[in-house]
Amino acid sequence: MADTRGSHSRRFARRASKLARWLRHTLLPSDRFVLVVLLAAVTVCGLLPTLDGSWFPATTVVVPVVIGALVLRMRTLLLLYAAVAGVLAAEDHAREPDHVTPGAVAVVAAVAFVMLFMARKRTRLGLQGTRGETMLFDLRDRLRAHGLVPELPPQWHADVALRPAGGQAFSGDFVIATRGRRGGRTLEIALVDVSGKGLDAGTRALLLSGAFGGLLGSLPPRGFLPAANDYLLRQGWSEGFATAVHVAVDLETGEYELLSAGHPPGVHWVAASGLWEIREAEGPLLGVIPGAAFDGVTGVLGPGDALLLFTDGMVEVPGQDISLGIDRLIGEADKLVADDFKDGARRIADSAAANISDDCAVIMIRRH
Repeated sequence: MADTRGSHSRRFARRASKLARWLRHTLLPSDRFVLVVLLAAVTVCGLLPTLDGSWFPATTVVVPVVIGALVLRMRTLLLLYAAVAGVLAAEDHAREPDHVTPGAVAVVAAVAFVMLFMARKRTRLGLQGTRGETMLFDLRDRLRAHGLVPELPPQWHADVALRPAGGQAFSGDFVIATRGRRGGRTLEIALVDVSGKGLDAGTRALLLSGAFGGLLGSLPPRGFLPAANDYLLRQGWSEGFATAVHVAVDLETGEYELLSAGHPPGVHWVAASGLWEIREAEGPLLGVIPGAAFDGVTGVLGPGDALLLFTDGMVEVPGQDISLGIDRLIGEADKLVADDFKDGARRIADSAAANISDDCAVIMIRRH
């Protein structure tokens, strides 16, 4: 008996899953189906005022007007709006002359115009309805996926924290990471800060994260920043510069090389001495000087050591020297030593961000 009930439950679940897939991929994306539903809604909205005009005014048709602009193509949307106009005219003819007032018509027309304008902009971009927003969120998720640090040996750990300016969904800071060289022995991480902030810089960050992600691990560590610089120069953007810091860590010996392109320095916690050491490499901004050279600094991450990388949003305050911001950040990081820097990047980003109107990012690499 129990087996029979279980079989029925599994069969019902499979059918429900198939129905959901059919609705999601076949029925809902179909303009014809959505148009029929919205035309029915327009008809209902036209009939409701005849039942109770105080609860259902003539402007009730605004609801399908807005929904249609979000889900329909331009040509189908115009058909819907023509039906709305017809329903308003029929409603005015069937009832008292003052039922469909000029004000109600003006409200519906204004909403329809605004929604039509927005739909036209999406159509010019080749995006239908809400799929444009879906695509942007998908691109945002792909950008974040580039920043996922690959699985590391048990004695190593890396934290990443990104804080877009003003709480926006997109950031001009991004992280890329790989363990593609020397059989996975070398961890390479790059932290890039694109000029601008928030959504304005987010579009460039989306493009650069894909391009730089392809370069990272495909070239020797010293070749990454020169190749990234050449790529940015080829784009010819008026505001196409960026800063970056790139570190390559040997996961067996702990040796690392840090290279910078106009980026704030890294900070190395040396457990043996109990001190923080500033590791500053030299190099110009990316996308400014053709054939630029980038000189790195080297070091060794021993057991208990940590390497902290960050963007200028963490340490720069207008009118203050950047060294003051770095000192403050080190002070916040020093509070985490007793806790073995657990969840260090997030905690530092939350407590030490110098400028909440700028994008902020923190990377912490630890060796246990």
